[in-house]
Amino acid sequence: MSKYIHQATVGAALEVALNLLPDDRSEVQEGHGHDPKTALVDSIRHCDSVYFEVPNGKIAGLAGVHGNGQIWMLCTPAIYDYPHTFAREAKRYVDERREKLLWNIVDERNEVHLKLLRFLGFKFIRRLNYGPNNLTFIEFARVQSSSNWSRRRRNGISNGGFQS
Repeated sequence: MSKYIHQATVGAALEVALNLLPDDRSEVQEGHGHDPKTALVDSIRHCDSVYFEVPNGKIAGLAGVHGNGQIWMLCTPAIYDYPHTFAREAKRYVDERREKLLWNIVDERNEVHLKLLRFLGFKFIRRLNYGPNNLTFIEFARVQSSSNWSRRRRNGISNGGFQS
């Protein structure tokens, strides 16, 4: 995958939970009604998940995709240490996903994630009220393009990473 993207661990999940960006913490607690530690540890146990490291060795975020294509990511302030590296690695992660459709919802107040989602090629679909506090979230999605699949096949990434 990449020297900055690693299989998620409980230790990484706890580190991210303790160092969340304020908007990410608000989204988890106020938007979804979850404790960040519990939510992240449970998430890495129930989906394909990774953590992102930046060149100074800090963990910048945790991300995953559930079997139905529901993608998620939570970040730490380390994303600001190497913003271009982090964005490039997040794009690599999304581009290499095998799901044809990736989707989820994001708290409309989370400007950092809205900007990142635009960069990653997601489209915003609609606003909806969600969660215990009936906050406004934005549904987003990305359909993997056929050109992306062709590039992946040429690079031997389709079929689980085995050469065709």
